[in-house]
Amino acid sequence: MALTSKALLRARKIPDAETLLRLLLLHVAAGLSLRQASVRAREQGLAEISDVALLKRLRAAGPWLQRLCGELATETWSSLQGPLLAQGYRLHAVDASTVQEPGATSADWRLHYSLALPALCCDQLELTDARGGESLTRFRVGPKDLLLGDRGYCRPPGLAYVQQAGAHYVVRLHSTSVTLFNRHGRKVNLLALVRTIRGFTPKEWPVEFRHEGGRFPARLCALRRSGTSAEEEKAQARESARKSGRTASAKSLELAEYILVLTSLPAAEVPCVQVLELYRMRWQIELAFKRLKSLLQIGQLHTYDDASSRAWLQGKLLTALLIERLLLEAKIFSPWGYPLHRIQPLESVH
Repeated sequence: MALTSKALLRARKIPDAETLLRLLLLHVAAGLSLRQASVRAREQGLAEISDVALLKRLRAAGPWLQRLCGELATETWSSLQGPLLAQGYRLHAVDASTVQEPGATSADWRLHYSLALPALCCDQLELTDARGGESLTRFRVGPKDLLLGDRGYCRPPGLAYVQQAGAHYVVRLHSTSVTLFNRHGRKVNLLALVRTIRGFTPKEWPVEFRHEGGRFPARLCALRRSGTSAEEEKAQARESARKSGRTASAKSLELAEYILVLTSLPAAEVPCVQVLELYRMRWQIELAFKRLKSLLQIGQLHTYDDASSRAWLQGKLLTALLIERLLLEAKIFSPWGYPLHRIQPLESVH
């Protein structure tokens, strides 16, 4: 893979891909500077390479590290044998987070991430520049996959993509990004619906949205917020409107008193209460980003050009995936030190 990705064009000073990976992880995973990594490599007898040469290797390693991340995520997900709900759905919490280069005033990179639940292992990821928007279409899905996303993923193209693949979603409603219709084809009046909620009893309604001439059935599930939570949401709505140079509307402030979740799950299999509980599980990916940024320092780049920045980020992601794999192996560690299914059968014993 290192050869086909052109990360290891020649073996001068670095004899093989394993040595190259160890060198890169000294810098990326261990947090050593390029100069420190080159000194450590020389003292350990790993390789004789300068910090400048190591930087050049890092710049060329981006595609290779990206492929390693993809393969490791797929392999880890396969080893989990698909953590399932009782109804047979595979849960994936999806989200995106931004990474900035030194001195930047806005995001330079965006990490799109899928977290398998309840195992808390990454099963898909993609790294784009700051223009790469959030969308469910970035993730591979199939029958029985269930994606949990925030309101940024509540857009008709992504929702339609998931349903057409036979998968399902539970996403926070973005009322200005998707127009909902009732079973009679009339636009849904969200305020009229939520005003029928009594107390803190959740309620749901059958709805549909339209995309490229198609009509897609869904369910709108709602729950009244607590007083404190509602005030916090209203404050966020006012601040968001202020930054945009406008005033928060009375409608948006009243809707802030409710949690509104859109799902394609069938009501016969997953009741409204469970849909809302599933959405709460999405918070696990927020915690995953906090771990990546606080423990692995992935939130702030230490390089400047695009090639080395992308490779450095891919190396950080590979480090996170390796840690996840080690934790998983520790949970299912065999007393023999290896899983029995990996033993090659002997042709004959004499």
